[in-house]
Amino acid sequence: MDAFLDLPFGLAFAALFAIVMIRVNVTYWIGRGAAAGMERTRLSTALVRPKAVKAQALIRRWGPYGVVLSFLTIGLQTAVNLAAGAAKMPLRRYLPAAVAGSVVWALLYATVGLAAIEGWLAVAAASPVAAFAVAAAGVCALVWILTARRSRRALPASADTVDSRRGS
Repeated sequence: MDAFLDLPFGLAFAALFAIVMIRVNVTYWIGRGAAAGMERTRLSTALVRPKAVKAQALIRRWGPYGVVLSFLTIGLQTAVNLAAGAAKMPLRRYLPAAVAGSVVWALLYATVGLAAIEGWLAVAAASPVAAFAVAAAGVCALVWILTARRSRRALPASADTVDSRRGS
């Protein structure tokens, strides 16, 4: 990683972006291949059970957010991309998420990435409660934003329903 820090920013960013795009796409296709192989075994019945079908639908729907967010983690990124492939997340949803996540990852690592990660780990080691509080606040903010967006989208639909009842 130190070799990348010695490169000019643009070159370091491009190299890191290319590396991570290759890695996540290979991981995605390994997941797709494993799922296709599993469909040809006795275990294929596990893929059509209600919980498995629901999990696959959730990954297809919400997976792109998970893919992007996984680039901000250490150790979870590979599992998320593998799961996206195994759940057969459509490429039209996966690739934009992989590109966005790769840009974020390359930007972080080309600038302050390792120092920030080391700092976060130091905070977590010194005060796990503070680290948890910051993470919980981030999750709460994300939930609030998503809820606000959903309720804004639902408002016009409910207003139309009220208008149709009045006969206008």
